[in-house]
Amino acid sequence: MLNEVAEGVLVHESEFIQSNSVVVQGRDGVLLIDPGITGDEMAALANDLRELGQTVVAGFSTHPHWDHLLWHAELGAAPRYGTARCAASIQDLLSNADWKARIAVGLPPEYAEEIPMDLLGLITGLPAEAAQIPWDGPKVRIIEHQAHAPGHAALLIEERGVLVAGDMLSNILMPFLDLEAANPIEDYLATLGLLESVADDVDAVIPGHGSVGGAEQLRARFKQDRAYVQALRDGSDPDDPRVGPSATLDWLPDVHSWQLQRLAQREQNETPG
Repeated sequence: MLNEVAEGVLVHESEFIQSNSVVVQGRDGVLLIDPGITGDEMAALANDLRELGQTVVAGFSTHPHWDHLLWHAELGAAPRYGTARCAASIQDLLSNADWKARIAVGLPPEYAEEIPMDLLGLITGLPAEAAQIPWDGPKVRIIEHQAHAPGHAALLIEERGVLVAGDMLSNILMPFLDLEAANPIEDYLATLGLLESVADDVDAVIPGHGSVGGAEQLRARFKQDRAYVQALRDGSDPDDPRVGPSATLDWLPDVHSWQLQRLAQREQNETPG
């Protein structure tokens, strides 16, 4: 089911970790951002669009993680985009003969058989200087940054006051850092500042996973995410319900502990002996 969250901006929520597929209506069709997750869900999304008299004219993946790179034949053959770094990252993976096996390791077992992989990651990298998605619709500004994954991008639909945040600013998931990056803590804090700089123009935030939030919720999420990342930096346990006993997902406290451990190992390895 598609829910309109702003004029011409609709969201489909998957059963898998409240994953959000975003539809932006244009002049001759729609821009589809991060569709997913199962084949049946994407086929239903395609059917919903047909009932609205809409075709997909462009796609966009916010970052190179499997659940943001999916597609379905019924969605059509529109050009699909990502940032240059995002496209390069997934193309590097797809160049391996065993890429499906590598991705399968990270798939949720309860959904693994239902996730179509044949069209996964077939995106075109936009030029590094690209400031917006090339399509005939509302201006969608690309805000590329260094947090969470290589080439991650948030999207600001300026005319609609909507921020599509990718895997950031979730009410159910704490920040997941890119622990392969040179400066994951600094990168994440800098990105929060970057996105916060456009917050005055935002009436609705759509996270990759979780609930759509209004302007007040957006500011609360900035505060909560910053506190979490600063706690990671300080090696302490944050006062954050997303990783506490009442966490929405019971595996999140384990991921939090893993992030703390990895960061401590990095610091130990970087400290001169």
